[in-house]
Amino acid sequence: MIAEVTKLGYHQVLELTDGRKARLYVGDEILVAYGARYAPDHFEAELPDDLGACDLVAAGGVLGKVRSRNAAVSAPTKVRPLGLVADAAGRVLNVSDLGLGAPPLTALRKPPTFIVVGTSMNSGKTTTVASLVHGLSRSGLRVGAAKVTGTAAGGDPWLFRDSGAVAALDFTDAGMATTFRIPMERLVASSLLLHGHLMARGVDAIVLEIADGLLQPETAQLLDRPEMRRITDGVLFAAADSSGALYGVQRLRAANHPVLAVSGLLTVSPLAVREAQAGLDVPVYGPDDLQSPALAGELLRRAATEIVVEHEVGEVMA
Repeated sequence: MIAEVTKLGYHQVLELTDGRKARLYVGDEILVAYGARYAPDHFEAELPDDLGACDLVAAGGVLGKVRSRNAAVSAPTKVRPLGLVADAAGRVLNVSDLGLGAPPLTALRKPPTFIVVGTSMNSGKTTTVASLVHGLSRSGLRVGAAKVTGTAAGGDPWLFRDSGAVAALDFTDAGMATTFRIPMERLVASSLLLHGHLMARGVDAIVLEIADGLLQPETAQLLDRPEMRRITDGVLFAAADSSGALYGVQRLRAANHPVLAVSGLLTVSPLAVREAQAGLDVPVYGPDDLQSPALAGELLRRAATEIVVEHEVGEVMA
């Protein structure tokens, strides 16, 4: 969609394809995409019913109708859609037209794969991913990283690359501007697609981030899908506080997920770390810890142990 900015609100910049954030002015014409958004710290937004005036709900260029907003943020930037973008034949274009195709079948084995999930948005998931990627990379491994759900923004994949990832992808590479309200079958397929493309790059380890928190419907459902369980060798849980850490680990353990460690925003407070560690049987690591090649390597070995245990249990059951 080409749209005109009619009133500036919360988002006063628009992220460009090279990652630069361009300042917006009333009267600017911008290229954006429709999508719903689930962001308790910002906006809850749905797809509009028509092509009338609507809201810019993410700096990555997502349009929707704001249903509710956090009291700490201002009203959204308003836009007036001018027209749908089409190709030379008049066919309306969609972000999905630009998604990756099937990955080449070059990988002989699945590398150890970590999943990072958290209590909520802004709980420290992306920092956890970047720190683990950096630690694994410093240990001499080729690491791939991807954010499989969320709302379009280029900052996270750029951070993963800066942290040492030889390949970094996100759901936009699978043809989605946002994953909220996307059918679960497509989310599973897109997650496996991104994982497959990282495998095809010949990486030694993969780190995947699932956005939002365990109470977000798509997050909970995706994490529990058997297809995702099959590619998961270890889970790191990011929490903003100690009670969230205990809740998350208990919930993940109850669903038989292989939780290896806790990290996240709580690690900025030594007291919060001690609170969490007192009630947990897994370690709590801050970003500096995860960036250590020795510790990252230990997590990799523990993930490999989880694989062996899972295989042994499967053989006994068989």
